[in-house]
Amino acid sequence: MIQFKTLELSDKDIFEKYIKDYKFSTYEYSFLTLYLWKNLFKVEFGFFDEVLIIKKTESHTGTYFMEPIGYKEDNLKTVIDELVKIKQEDSNIKTLFRDIEESFLIKLKELYGEQITIEEDEDNYDYIYESEKLISLSGKKLHSKKNKYNQFIKTYDYEVKDIRDKSVIDDCIEFEAKWNLDKDNLDDQLMIEEQGIRSVLENLQALNAIGMAVYVQGEIAGFTIGEIVNKDMAIVHIEKGDVNYQGIYAFINKTFVEQYLSEINYVNREEDRGVAGLRKAKLAYQPVRLERKYIVNI
Repeated sequence: MIQFKTLELSDKDIFEKYIKDYKFSTYEYSFLTLYLWKNLFKVEFGFFDEVLIIKKTESHTGTYFMEPIGYKEDNLKTVIDELVKIKQEDSNIKTLFRDIEESFLIKLKELYGEQITIEEDEDNYDYIYESEKLISLSGKKLHSKKNKYNQFIKTYDYEVKDIRDKSVIDDCIEFEAKWNLDKDNLDDQLMIEEQGIRSVLENLQALNAIGMAVYVQGEIAGFTIGEIVNKDMAIVHIEKGDVNYQGIYAFINKTFVEQYLSEINYVNREEDRGVAGLRKAKLAYQPVRLERKYIVNI
């Protein structure tokens, strides 16, 4: 029987030990991601046969597992069979796996063949961009983004500050709270997100997070938080801006990559969650690829 416990910041070293040897291409397997959203997804973890098992629970999908981490070729089926057994005994587990990458899907097909059912999770595909293009905004397709960026720098008296400064952290926490209050349809997810962002801001160093805040005439106008996973990939986790400042998001996007991620080949800007406006905005930046994810049952 797997004993699951709630994810805490103190578990970071355990996760890093397991995750460091894996080349995950989607953002869910970052510890920062799991910590940021641990309350929304009720993230828990445990071990079976020295394999890390991560369990999530969402209000609309129920409970499910992510890819097992740290398995060997000769114990993977044993691990999965144990998860299948847990699913059979827990009526809240409607789906065995979510957040499945293609590399792991191949292994599942090899082990279980036609026993598995597969669904493409299109709303959760990750958008991957070349950092150089996010910086240069060159080409006809990115012309409108460059115009918005130029509009911002020509219109406003702005300053960029590193997010790790204590006064900046306080400003970001206050900005996030106000950003939510300005929403007409404030829901539980936004409130949980605010709690997660605050927790990340208060533990930036421990989480190896990086970020910046933008000030206009001395007042905070937006901020962003990300992390460098390796030399090939960075993730942008949070991006918030006051849209009363024309071009604020174009400025944050370009400037963050330019100042913090210019040596990194690719930037993962996460999914669109099926939100039409968000999908349009992410596609407008011309991703080099979408990282597919799958929902799998056995």
